[in-house]
Amino acid sequence: MTCRPLRVALAAGTVALVLATAPASAQWAVFDGSNFVQNVLNGAHQLQQIAHEVTSLQNEAQMLLNQARNLTSLPYSALSQIQSSIGQTQALLQQAQRIAYDVQTIDQAFTLNYPHSFGGVSGSEMAQQAEQRWQDAVAAFRDALHVQAGVVGNLQSTQNQTGALVSVSQGAAGVLQAAQAGNQLIALQTRQVADLTAIMAAQGRAQALEQARKAEAEAQAKEQLARFLTYGPGYQPQAVVLFH
Repeated sequence: MTCRPLRVALAAGTVALVLATAPASAQWAVFDGSNFVQNVLNGAHQLQQIAHEVTSLQNEAQMLLNQARNLTSLPYSALSQIQSSIGQTQALLQQAQRIAYDVQTIDQAFTLNYPHSFGGVSGSEMAQQAEQRWQDAVAAFRDALHVQAGVVGNLQSTQNQTGALVSVSQGAAGVLQAAQAGNQLIALQTRQVADLTAIMAAQGRAQALEQARKAEAEAQAKEQLARFLTYGPGYQPQAVVLFH
């Protein structure tokens, strides 16, 4: 029981000794709560600004990617096939027999075989001209059928090109690809219009030559009838001896 007071006394003496030996200039650290809170708020604000900058950079990167996609060219082109089909139709028109699609050629043919008047034209010449006009009409109808057959042959190519262009346009990555697909579809429609124009031109040529042939045939028939009615002095009766 006598040891406890001794321990307390020794502990008190030890504390007194430490306090006595401590330098006079020593200070104790003090925690400033308001400063700590302000520092935390400043750090959070800086983190928020960094997050905004990262988001802005991500948006700019996405915008650049979208611009790159918008500037990407279409990987499919039907231009060569469209031009080839138009060239085939033009070749059929250029193969027109006898009277071609040329103003000078038409004038020459009508001067020779489609006269305005048959005065002074012999019967054999009339027959020859009529034969030439008939051959012109037949050749024109044959040419029209050739052009129609060529246009019909282009239908399968048109279907394939339309399907490919529509498929590519639906999967277009950007504005440029969609615009290029639309332009090619317009070019395909233009080719179809050109085919229809060629058909109308061929049919119109055939019909025009047939109408010209009929008009010339009517005029020639009138001339031949007039010549028949005014041929020579007319019939003169003569005695005929049947048996010697």
